[in-house]
Amino acid sequence: MTTASHLLYLVAAVTFVIGLHLMGSPATARRGNLLSAGGMALAILVAAAVLVDDGTIGSTALLVLVAGLTVGSVAGLVGAKRVQMTDMPQLVSLFNAVGGGAAALVAFVEVLRADDVLATVGVSHVLPTYLDVLIGALTFSGSLVAAGKLAGKISGNPVTSQAGRVLTVLLAGFSLVAGIVLLTGTGGTPLLLGVAVAALGLGVLLTLPIGGADMPVVISLLNACTGTAVAMAGFVLDSVVLVIAGALVGAAGTILTILMAEAMNRSLLSILLGGYGTGDVDTYVAAAGNVRETSVDDAGLQLAYASKVVVVPGYGLAAAQAQHELVALCKALEASGVEVTFGIHPVAGRMPGHMNVLLAEADVPYTQLQDLEEVNPEFARTDVVLVVGANDVTNPAARRPGNPVSGMPILDVDKARSVIVVKRSMGTGYAGIDNELYTDPKTSMLFRDAKAGLKELVAAVHTYVR
Repeated sequence: MTTASHLLYLVAAVTFVIGLHLMGSPATARRGNLLSAGGMALAILVAAAVLVDDGTIGSTALLVLVAGLTVGSVAGLVGAKRVQMTDMPQLVSLFNAVGGGAAALVAFVEVLRADDVLATVGVSHVLPTYLDVLIGALTFSGSLVAAGKLAGKISGNPVTSQAGRVLTVLLAGFSLVAGIVLLTGTGGTPLLLGVAVAALGLGVLLTLPIGGADMPVVISLLNACTGTAVAMAGFVLDSVVLVIAGALVGAAGTILTILMAEAMNRSLLSILLGGYGTGDVDTYVAAAGNVRETSVDDAGLQLAYASKVVVVPGYGLAAAQAQHELVALCKALEASGVEVTFGIHPVAGRMPGHMNVLLAEADVPYTQLQDLEEVNPEFARTDVVLVVGANDVTNPAARRPGNPVSGMPILDVDKARSVIVVKRSMGTGYAGIDNELYTDPKTSMLFRDAKAGLKELVAAVHTYVR
């Protein structure tokens, strides 16, 4: 049984690695996801079989495990089926919270199984236990706050106070000192419980000051923390497959976090401390100029007689659930011989890859989705850029110092011959500043809800191309 279980764990670990590799491409991501899920199901079944074979679990405990698996599986399936694409970031944050919280509980259960176990085992066991509780609890509370910000239950603006900063330093200091004490073999369970409480507070205090614009990076970072906590739980349980699974998630989340921070041209530290104030907002001067409004007919005429159109979607498209209407418009344009591509900014939407998944759901070919580096050289050769619900990622103010988006790589839509912006109002994006693109003489504003506006544009284009 021991040999068989280790071989099956190895198979599960291989599926995790291959599945993660397949997730690197939109064309194979679904297959990679299913493969990884199958590997995890295999690992769970093998773990249950080992427990039964060892006789370390009774019939009552086995029933509890089966009940937990059933309830969790049903809840996950129903939640995944019912969630809208616009709410996917919140769901991911909740999954991060569940993973981190579960990992922390694993460490506590292992400690409670024997009195003063932390005083009798070596550093190689105490250190992962401490890190598991610290990272897991911090991820749990931080992910819940992030989910609340994304859902609008908590203000998306940075929430800061002097008392909060002082408390953050105190809790961090306590956690560090407590870890050192635990490594000396003293303190025991009560001190570990204190670490958990301090970590829960740190998760809240570290996430509240981060603004909504930085949530894509925060989600990636919390995902990395979840993976790290799970890997620590693997060391605590002496489970190789759990260590591998956690390490893969932690590494992938860390890499994605770095890439997202680079896409915003900001350091990770500046994002985490951004809510404490940089002074940028105070030095910002709003762009002056007149906004030119257009009608559906005029916008439809421009699009219908263009040779090349680039569509730039943003969170406003996702919020209006207008991806299918956008695809209908693009198909109408392509039917009349217009070349259509999509320009996707790395932080478009509210989590990494959000916009790509949203458009893939509406059957947009992957070949039409171009990232920032690919599409920026194309704008100078583009007749019309159609911006739907995107704001900060198209703001030319990023090219100048002294404002909240300074230095952030943007989509160079203002270099096209003409720009049409579909937007409900002149409201600002997450950065809270005016978009200078809207006052550009080449820009026309179509003030509509994305779903309704795109439907009208489809009808207008059909009028001109028939």
